[in-house]
Amino acid sequence: MHTVEAYLNVRRAAGFRLCSAEALLRSYARFASQRGEDYVRTQTALDWATLTNSPRQRGRRLEAVRIFARYAQAEDARHELPPAGLFGVCRPAPVAPFIFSPEQLHQLLERAANLPPVGSLRPWTYCTLLSLLAVTGLRISEALALRFDDLTPDGLIIRETKFRKSRLLPLHPSTAAGLERYLVRRRQRGGDNDYVFISHYRRPLAYPTVAEVFRRLIRELGLASGPGQQRPRLHDLRHTWAVRTLLACPTGYAQVNQQLLAMSTYLGHTSVTGTFRYLHTTPELLADIAASCEQLIAGRGLQP
Repeated sequence: MHTVEAYLNVRRAAGFRLCSAEALLRSYARFASQRGEDYVRTQTALDWATLTNSPRQRGRRLEAVRIFARYAQAEDARHELPPAGLFGVCRPAPVAPFIFSPEQLHQLLERAANLPPVGSLRPWTYCTLLSLLAVTGLRISEALALRFDDLTPDGLIIRETKFRKSRLLPLHPSTAAGLERYLVRRRQRGGDNDYVFISHYRRPLAYPTVAEVFRRLIRELGLASGPGQQRPRLHDLRHTWAVRTLLACPTGYAQVNQQLLAMSTYLGHTSVTGTFRYLHTTPELLADIAASCEQLIAGRGLQP
């Protein structure tokens, strides 16, 4: 179905990666082609979606075809638009992230600094990588993609990431000093690539490897999840940075708005609305809200 290729090209040109959508739509196109169909048919979409047993996966499949069908129908009315919601909600309910306390972060980094083998680059790599995630809010993909040329006196150059945007990430002097201490050892190890973070085998560090080491460290620390939470993930270091940054913000609506805009830029979001997902309630935030409500009830009003 050539319309699928045209649709994917248009969406990519608009800045979407479409990794999952591409795989789903190519699968649907093959299924439809086997039936000799060149246009979206509701029954074919339903038959293809039900090839999986999971209601959630069925919903994801059908929604991918629906989005594509809306595009295709604008070009040719012979394409049918499958109905929405036949398999329920596609997305699972959001799960509260794990917000690390300063003590838990310290314990995590201490464990990473003692990873075997002793005397190797490995403990330096993981301690520096996790520290960088914790103090900058970087995505793990952004950190693993860093190369030597991306480290400048003005900060880190984060190149064309999730939303195909590049940005300059200023670093605190202590963070820059810690990164430089790691780089002294990293350059001594050489290797045939210029990636900042490399494995024990001098190859670019891969996400599955980092995720497995992180899970092992979490198990060793005995960090359990609370009600409505899942066990800590690498991405929770980014959530933690966002929450702690908001807590450090001066009080007052104007200051908070400025802080949110700065955070949105720093995190690499396309708009400030994407930043709101990271600002989850913590005991400290709830205490601040309660104090503001008490002021309002007492007639003193909220601080402007």
